[in-house]
Amino acid sequence: METSPQKIIVLDFGGQYSMLIARRVREAGVYCELLPGNASREEIQAYRPAGVILSGGPASVYAKDAIYCDPEIFSGEVPVLGICYGMQLMTLALHGKVQPGTRHEFGRTRLEIGVHEPLFTDDIFDGSRETEVWMSHQDEVVKLPPGFEVLARTENGIIAAIGDRKRNLYGLQFHPEVAHTPGGMHILRRFLFAVCSCRGDWTPRSFVEAAVEEVRRAVGSRERVVCAVSGGIDSTVVAMLLDRAIGKRFVAIFVDHGLLRKGEAEQISNIFREKLHGRFIYVNARERFLQRLQGVTDPEEKRHIIGEQFINVFKEQALSLGNISYLAQGTIYPDVIESGGGSAATIKSHHNVGGLPQEMNFKLIEPLRKLFKDEVRRVAVELGLPASFACRQPFPGPGLAVRIVGEITAEKLSILREADAIVQEEIEKAGLHKKLWQYFALLPGINAVGVKGDNRVYGPVVAIRAVCSEDGMTADWARLPFELLEKISLRITGEIPSVARVVYDITSKPPGTIEWE
Repeated sequence: METSPQKIIVLDFGGQYSMLIARRVREAGVYCELLPGNASREEIQAYRPAGVILSGGPASVYAKDAIYCDPEIFSGEVPVLGICYGMQLMTLALHGKVQPGTRHEFGRTRLEIGVHEPLFTDDIFDGSRETEVWMSHQDEVVKLPPGFEVLARTENGIIAAIGDRKRNLYGLQFHPEVAHTPGGMHILRRFLFAVCSCRGDWTPRSFVEAAVEEVRRAVGSRERVVCAVSGGIDSTVVAMLLDRAIGKRFVAIFVDHGLLRKGEAEQISNIFREKLHGRFIYVNARERFLQRLQGVTDPEEKRHIIGEQFINVFKEQALSLGNISYLAQGTIYPDVIESGGGSAATIKSHHNVGGLPQEMNFKLIEPLRKLFKDEVRRVAVELGLPASFACRQPFPGPGLAVRIVGEITAEKLSILREADAIVQEEIEKAGLHKKLWQYFALLPGINAVGVKGDNRVYGPVVAIRAVCSEDGMTADWARLPFELLEKISLRITGEIPSVARVVYDITSKPPGTIEWE
């Protein structure tokens, strides 16, 4: 098997779905990376791509701040697929014409297929001449470049798909990458496999094999590596990869800040003690974090204190180990893209990572920096981590600290852990956990009057939050059954004596955020 997989390059022109395109390509089993839309032909060719996809973008191709790609990519050396803005850009670069549309198309639109091959094949659309797609554009192609033909139009007569089959250049005015285009994934697969001749061998197993070999080459046969484990999926997978690569020369340091969910610290510790060949150090820093957080109510100050203390505790432990050369970190691909470092090397010298003191002077290893979160989960399963752990819902870095509005105390943490465990248990028993992005309890920082038996109580309010989402960028509040909400409420108020009442948050994102702080 090749350790270097075939690549598809997505040129990012600032569209809201650019990262989603890359995820869809990866889901098809083809390795993919994002580059800036204005990357040169030489930069792109350095990756030896099997094909290039041009993303959508928020601007008009005629706008003053419009981003243009290197026109040489349309030379026919590699297949190109332009999506939305990408199709218009291709048209303009190859001497076609784009102009402001007489009818703007947004949302679901009927597509009338004129030419089935190679993107709209009969096996996908059953010979149908119509399908539904998701549009979002104001400009439109009104004149094709030489060599192109119209493959499909919308019900309004607007050109929606074009192709030059001799040069393997294709354009789609709609978005095949979104779930609202039912046949979109099939169209992308046709481009990847029928046009670009990709193999589809990008799998969790192939990633693990390549990552292990790369770590071994970088670290050598004597150097030692340390990793700070927070309890999250990213740092846990990094630890398992490093352990597989270098065994006893790897040290995992788990800093328990006391802000994890019920039973989580114990679960993490058990996983590492059972599976690691290298050294595992558990640091109980719960009291230290609580003391530093005493009296603090501002959410940003909480985050700063937690981050600072985590680094301080890790620093004390790491420096006590003696000769350590490398630090492993759970950076993933969205972090790299958002920081503008999409094409950075996997392993590099780094002296001040995420606020780490300069005296630590580690070289940095980031084996997950090319993976999306869903891919990290699949790699976790491949590495033998329990599916119940690998498929856990997202959890904020500061933990329960951002689910307690106001000061953090041991009593509030105890109440929240119990309430959150009830929410988790009941939603999972109802079989709804796979349909939800996140579901949890939080303390909004207010008390209310209640009655339990013949006694008046005045205690905290627990809020329940459950949302549906694909990537966390937007989210809709989940329509949980009333019977389930009632059961959760009865258990929380019945099993946690101080809780006076339970409320349900029905705010979507936007305007709200998923977390309260």
